[in-house]
Amino acid sequence: MPKKAHIFSCQQCGATSSKWTGRCESCGEWNSLVEEAVQTDKKAVVDRSKGTRLSAQTIDKVAIDAISGRISTGFEQLDAVLGGGLMPGGVSLLAGQPGMGKSTILLQVALQVAQQKPVLYVSGEESSGQVKLRAQRIASQLPPSLSLASSTSADDIATSILAGEYSFVVVDSMQTVAMAEIASAPGTVSQITNSANIIIRAAKSSNTSVVLVGHVTKEGSIAGPKVLEHLVDVVLSFEGDRYGGFKLIRAAKNRYGSTGEVAILEMHGEGLKEAENASASLLSERGASDGSVVFATMEGNRPLLVEIQALVNSSHFGYPKRTASGFDINRLTLLVAVLEKRTKLKLSDKDIFINVVGGLKLTDPASDLAICMAIASAASEMQVSDDAVVFGEVGLGGEVRRVVRADARIREAQKLGFRRAIAPKQSERTSFIEPVSNLRDVLNTYLSKK
Repeated sequence: MPKKAHIFSCQQCGATSSKWTGRCESCGEWNSLVEEAVQTDKKAVVDRSKGTRLSAQTIDKVAIDAISGRISTGFEQLDAVLGGGLMPGGVSLLAGQPGMGKSTILLQVALQVAQQKPVLYVSGEESSGQVKLRAQRIASQLPPSLSLASSTSADDIATSILAGEYSFVVVDSMQTVAMAEIASAPGTVSQITNSANIIIRAAKSSNTSVVLVGHVTKEGSIAGPKVLEHLVDVVLSFEGDRYGGFKLIRAAKNRYGSTGEVAILEMHGEGLKEAENASASLLSERGASDGSVVFATMEGNRPLLVEIQALVNSSHFGYPKRTASGFDINRLTLLVAVLEKRTKLKLSDKDIFINVVGGLKLTDPASDLAICMAIASAASEMQVSDDAVVFGEVGLGGEVRRVVRADARIREAQKLGFRRAIAPKQSERTSFIEPVSNLRDVLNTYLSKK
């Protein structure tokens, strides 16, 4: 019997250790070491090849591979995120929180592609019957060119791809797939890395477009080794509120296109649909009240108008509370400090609550001015004009700094009937923009009693 040794591999960084410890010495992650068996029998070790010299060509003589056109997903916005559709021979990784709709969107894409080309949907988490029940809820007619399979064998999946019978293959998900020759459990670093390698090689050899489904950690990053993201051609992030609101798909990596595009989707009874006018939907139920400000943000290359709400109450405890939904709490603390230092607002004894309507998460620095105005509006019980949108970055000195893509933000605001923008001075002055340069002057000018 071949002897087996046991090592402990970190599921975050891939570092190995001869003994288990509570914390990985390489990346510092807690409880990430998993025991794996390692083959030590000399007969099982493959001798290293001496190798042969590579046959290289000068770049002007290299022939470009004949690749057929891209495959449309049936979602115009998702095609834009992918750079024009699914690339034949390309491998994409889609990751998101549980219950976000990863399996739903990919089944919808599979149903759409199967109208023209043969498709294989491989599920390691559900049986073929369960996948069919979900497909029947999404589509009234099921195309015969869509094939379903339930398997967790990476070897079987790679062999099926190599057969060249399918133009598009979905593998749901990588955390359940394993290779027979590796003794570790599915989801470990060695299993994910090696399984992804053979699937990617099969996709490249057969010119098949493949989408892999990945999980995320509690911090929101893609689960498994980082090398998985390096192996694939496209990394798609599925974000948003899992219980409602808009859902966003953006590309964190794209070898075939831009990473500036974003797809905005809404969940309905028959599956996910594209939000044609997301700004109008987000503002449709807005009511006139203090603490409400309309912010013009950018989601990738798309302008979007969102409502930011603030609530300021007197604190009944010694330490005031700061809570933010859809906004970085550390950034909120910084902006509150700037408001106290640079204006006459006294917020040290106030509880402050911030909410970004629609379940969106703002990372745009241009949201600073809108957050400050919402807090000041709620604290002073004054309102910002209903016909104004706000954007601008705020510095520690209280100055309002210019932001990128101001022209796109302004066009979106004009399209929805807004008459002015409270924004920093831009290189091109327009009648629509009311330029501001100082936070204190902004609050004195644009907050009024209603």
